[in-house]
Amino acid sequence: MVDAVWTPYCGPAPDPAEALSRWNGDPVLWAVLTAATVAGLVLLRGPEKGRCAAAMAVLAIGFISPLCALSSALFTARTLHHLLLVLAAAPLLALCLPRLKRPRLAAATAVQAVVFWAWHAPGLYAQALSHDGIYWLMQISILGSAVWFWAAVRSARGHAAVAALLAAMLLMGLLGALIVFAGQPLYAPHFASTLAWNMTPLEDQQAAGLIMWAPAAAAYLLVALWRIHGLLKPAGEAAA
Repeated sequence: MVDAVWTPYCGPAPDPAEALSRWNGDPVLWAVLTAATVAGLVLLRGPEKGRCAAAMAVLAIGFISPLCALSSALFTARTLHHLLLVLAAAPLLALCLPRLKRPRLAAATAVQAVVFWAWHAPGLYAQALSHDGIYWLMQISILGSAVWFWAAVRSARGHAAVAALLAAMLLMGLLGALIVFAGQPLYAPHFASTLAWNMTPLEDQQAAGLIMWAPAAAAYLLVALWRIHGLLKPAGEAAA
């Protein structure tokens, strides 16, 4: 596995000297993001128009900016990329959708967790960095399940939404902790690419796990606290 030649969608792992020049010029990706942005601006009204544009900007950062190439080199960058999808692009897209009549919040929470955990299993992760089709399956499933989760949270009653957010926080934190304390590097595509960045594969992996464990998990907690604040408001003020 260590000697395998990885051919990720974002290209070969860059070194620090070239990283900032590695923008993704994939014409199909540019066309899809441009079409989605134009459709959102034409079809949506009011605040939804701005939210859609912001979501497309986040996706451009993740897939077009040098972060895409950097995620070929560092598992830490890949983690930041996935968290942009889950914690930025997905909630913005969810806010563009009408509220769900049947949120199915428990199912949405479970599916998001299963999808996110599955793609961070070392074997499946390595497959995603070896084949463009699997790579896009990973990205679309992570983003799609997260959009469902945030749409369900938005549409659910306060107590249920808080419970789902706390569950998501615990599951994200647990995955991060498992990665931090694995004790050995797990992600073969990065075994040979981290040293140029003055990190061992294990240090890179531990940094990524810490990001999941602390700030990413805290993002769900902050939204849960915001929903709790709404529940504690006097009835008249909450209705207003």
